Amino acid sequence: MSDIGDAAYDNTHRAFLQCLLARQTINFAEAKPILATIQTAQTPDRPTLSEDISQADFEHYVGTINTSIALFDLEIKSASHQVSKERVWALVNTASDALTQMATVHTPDEIAFVKRVLDAMFETYNTERAEIMAILSTQALKLHKPPAGEQRREYVNQTQSGAVAAPSVAITQSQAQHILDLMVQQGWFELSAKGYHSLSPRALLELRGWLVDTYNEQGGRESDEEDEDEHVKIKFCAACREIVTVGQRCPSLKCNARVHNHCTRNLWRSQGGREECPTSPPPVGEKAASQPRRRTNGSDARGRQTAPQSDAESGAEDD
Repeated sequence: MSDIGDAAYDNTHRAFLQCLLARQTINFAEAKPILATIQTAQTPDRPTLSEDISQADFEHYVGTINTSIALFDLEIKSASHQVSKERVWALVNTASDALTQMATVHTPDEIAFVKRVLDAMFETYNTERAEIMAILSTQALKLHKPPAGEQRREYVNQTQSGAVAAPSVAITQSQAQHILDLMVQQGWFELSAKGYHSLSPRALLELRGWLVDTYNEQGGRESDEEDEDEHVKIKFCAACREIVTVGQRCPSLKCNARVHNHCTRNLWRSQGGREECPTSPPPVGEKAASQPRRRTNGSDARGRQTAPQSDAESGAEDD
């Protein structure tokens, strides 16, 4: 058992923070040898092995760092990967969104391209019937130039606000591909084996507020109790309350309840073992007459399978 969790903020914490700044994200398995090396350098007469670093030590260590960096609008946050279920930690700027930070290393036209890709993820490929929230490289490359409608909106917005700025211009497809590759290398996007780009855990942590404000019409609302006739773009897991871009949905198209695949067991447990939607459970009485008939084996009245799929997989067939 290491004693690193009991120490006040010192050079070992600064060294680990520098490592995190360089990596942007880290998991516990990756953190153990790094912390062991840092601790050994601090006290060479008492070498620390990776096995000496416990989960509690690591989390206490992160807590000590967070206390010190809060004044700089920084925080180390964690989230579970929606596919691998692995928990990752990321250094997040709590005062500005990731797109603002990207503006320091990318041109305005490159940032405009990234925004168009995000619009495609969360609007074009995020419909009531197919919540893909991911985009193929071929689809993303077609967004290398802004549509005419976007340029007109920019002109109107600038005219109303009195601001003067150059409108977005097209970039080449090779530039667009380079930006996509950079987004993956820098940990903002993930590229699946099927060729889909989606937001990484780091991006979901950094962009949480921005995504809600941008794509949910009632900006800032993170509840699943919206009007059932409204298709909410950004939804949250009924169990862990994190954004869901890969997981399961309620069989009712109008219901906004979602859950991560790895959170279903916790959700059923919290409901006393009832494996049903927490927001729209099957009705009893007159309302049941208007419900689509579904068999208990996961198929509807016509015998079609309705078992939940990951959003990217279900959308792949549509493309």
